[in-house]
Amino acid sequence: MSELVEEKALLVAADTRNGHRPWKAEDSLSELAQLAGTAGIVVEGRVIQRRLQENPVTYVGKGKLEELRQELSLNPDLGMLIFDDELSPGQQRNIEKILGEQIKVLDRTALILDIFAQHAHTREGQIQVELAQYEYLQPRLTGMWRHLVRQAGGRAGGAIGVGLRGPGETQLETDRRLIRKRIADLRRELEDVRASRHQHYRQRKRKGLKTIALVGYTNAGKSSLLNALSYPGQFGGNGQSRSDPPKAYVADQLFATLDPTTRRVRLPAGTEVLFTDTVGFIKKLPHHLIAAFRATLEGIEEADLLLHVVDITHPQVEAQIAAVQSILAELGVADKPTLQVWNKIDALPLRMTRSFVPGALQVSALEATGIGELLSAVEGVLRKSLVSVDLLIPYTEGALRSRIFSQGSVQWFQEGEGGTRMGAFVPPELAKILEPFVVRTPEIPAG
Repeated sequence: MSELVEEKALLVAADTRNGHRPWKAEDSLSELAQLAGTAGIVVEGRVIQRRLQENPVTYVGKGKLEELRQELSLNPDLGMLIFDDELSPGQQRNIEKILGEQIKVLDRTALILDIFAQHAHTREGQIQVELAQYEYLQPRLTGMWRHLVRQAGGRAGGAIGVGLRGPGETQLETDRRLIRKRIADLRRELEDVRASRHQHYRQRKRKGLKTIALVGYTNAGKSSLLNALSYPGQFGGNGQSRSDPPKAYVADQLFATLDPTTRRVRLPAGTEVLFTDTVGFIKKLPHHLIAAFRATLEGIEEADLLLHVVDITHPQVEAQIAAVQSILAELGVADKPTLQVWNKIDALPLRMTRSFVPGALQVSALEATGIGELLSAVEGVLRKSLVSVDLLIPYTEGALRSRIFSQGSVQWFQEGEGGTRMGAFVPPELAKILEPFVVRTPEIPAG
């Protein structure tokens, strides 16, 4: 059995120091090294060139590229350069021309796409990643016909090649036509996924189930927090679900999970809600991925509340927060109700846990501390969208009574001769159904 050959690479960044970048080049390359490690690449060195601006032709200067070419020629084990920004198609062609065919050239976007391809396990995730890869590849076509035909043919289910090329059609035109067709097929598949998701969202709305989406920078601990929220007995009885679902996958690596995971959780007053883990964000998140994962990210758009999970121990925490907020704005959900959740406070000295963000919640998903306070805060935000009602529910309406307990927040109840008298906060849709049983209808509470 042959051993897998480790690929070794140098990381390259242009540090423009234009004052608009919250990340230093050194910190950005440290994250790029993490990405490379996640993809199975061994990083042998890092190169930073200080420049007023990126070279529009070769990203870094041609002299620097020539130095790198000579260094790589002296180290045959080094066969790859990874650039810290997305290269334009022209930049990539020019760099490859200077370095020669034996050197593989990747940019940050291609590396992230490769990681997503490795971690996409569901059919939906694979469709989304493949679409993003083709969107990225389309303007970079050179002479990759056989490779593209194998990919397109394998995924589409049939051999592609002989008979497809028209009279006078060039090889490059054939490549582009094959990719355009595959992109169209993938988009149709994603539309089917999108329609199915919308049906699930409508069913949840009809049932009055509120949804809370966990968002945040990759590796901030969202999946660990979802597990802490979902499992009984881990935090004093708050947030217990009715059964033990499979645990969300957790790993100390970037983009460990791509597919959304949803768990039903009971809030302190008894209301059941849905918590959904989402794909992690990262600075310079490729636009191809945002577009391709739009169907998955719609879960954020449909959510009633966002929990912005922050790794408070990260040295670039403020820059990570800014990156997440920028992507949320790009998705059009920046104004959605949001609670900021500081995770991993167990790893901080006590003197450093004071919040610099008013209202930020402090938790440790690993030690399951602060979860009760988090759920109470979630309940407080969701209650603002509920209607306050005073009810008398006959004993013959047992199903309706159960629905009030599961979908609403019951403040008090008392069994009497004519039925159950209760005060509760319920969704507006349920309030309409309950109108025949209202004793009096207080105004919706302000704020």
